[in-house]
Amino acid sequence: MSTTLEKMKILTDSAQYDLCDYVSHNKSSQVNLPGIYEATGHNGCKIPLFKTLLTNKCKNDCKYCINQSKRNFTRLELSPEALAKAFLGYYNRGMVNGLFLSSGISGDVDYTMEKQIETVHLLRNKYGYDDYIHLKVVPGASKDSIKRAMALANRVSINIEAATPSGLAELSSTKDYNKDILKRLSWINRYQHKSTTYPNFTHTTQLIVGANDESDKEILQRMEKIYNKSDLKRTYFSAFTPIEGTEFASKEACSTDRTAKLYNADSLVNEYHYNVKELVFDENDNLLLTQDPKILAAKNMDIFPVEINSAPLIELVRVPGIGVKSARQIISIRKKMPFTNKEQLRKLGVVVDRAEPYIKISGEFQTTFDF
Repeated sequence: MSTTLEKMKILTDSAQYDLCDYVSHNKSSQVNLPGIYEATGHNGCKIPLFKTLLTNKCKNDCKYCINQSKRNFTRLELSPEALAKAFLGYYNRGMVNGLFLSSGISGDVDYTMEKQIETVHLLRNKYGYDDYIHLKVVPGASKDSIKRAMALANRVSINIEAATPSGLAELSSTKDYNKDILKRLSWINRYQHKSTTYPNFTHTTQLIVGANDESDKEILQRMEKIYNKSDLKRTYFSAFTPIEGTEFASKEACSTDRTAKLYNADSLVNEYHYNVKELVFDENDNLLLTQDPKILAAKNMDIFPVEINSAPLIELVRVPGIGVKSARQIISIRKKMPFTNKEQLRKLGVVVDRAEPYIKISGEFQTTFDF
């Protein structure tokens, strides 16, 4: 494995489990163009990113991970200079719009963070690259390295991996949940407005779903706590996939239907400011795979039907079929002129068929509940 391209094929394949997209579950890149992954933006547009590891060498023993220390496969790393040039080769040909850089932990945490920061520093200061960079912070990173990473990147993230200390202990024996992960997450949040350079800087996290015994309710309760205490932009849910050569090779894969429902419910908590206690779970504290979490929650609320012309934002966003954007538009428009029919709502993007049982317009019910 002497050429940079050959190394990239291995390192980019090893990076596939760090998610950059919450819509597609496809983790593979093109064979002849290793490392190019398409992320989907909120507006539905596809954004090609170059996603790679600096090294797949790792001292951690995460039982689910393709790069875990006990797994027998080819280990290698690229120098910061080689990685920067490989990325710019794609970028300058218009093949990618940004870099997603992660790494196994080679040697120690400080060494790994220094190499990642050096790579990004070269791009920014030697080669004049000023576009998008997402840099993964490794668990246990120093406060100084986190600050410097945040000054160079548009987005940073640290994977919390699990919802509880015991859940992480099921996955790895080499990480301390509170010290190595949650404390670092709090540092990122603390320095978000002090150490960042690029406007619209954000930070995110990722969990592995289905590799341990944690329920959806435990996962969402953890995220609720984090959202309430931080400016975390979003959570990515990675459905566990068994990998040959790991301790979890014979463990059952997690259905992407489960992670899809977690994304739905997480959006309610993060963007719509639901309390987890408002959501509906089965007897095992998991979300129902055949039901929309928002509709299930609505059926348990006693606020409906709400009056479109007077309901506060917190009630409007709880109406199935009404999103945060359309709820704000409703409030803005009704200040000037009250709504008189559901077609006016439809023009704002409201999914009227879903919303009808839950609303009144000028005191008149639109339909009846059908349970």
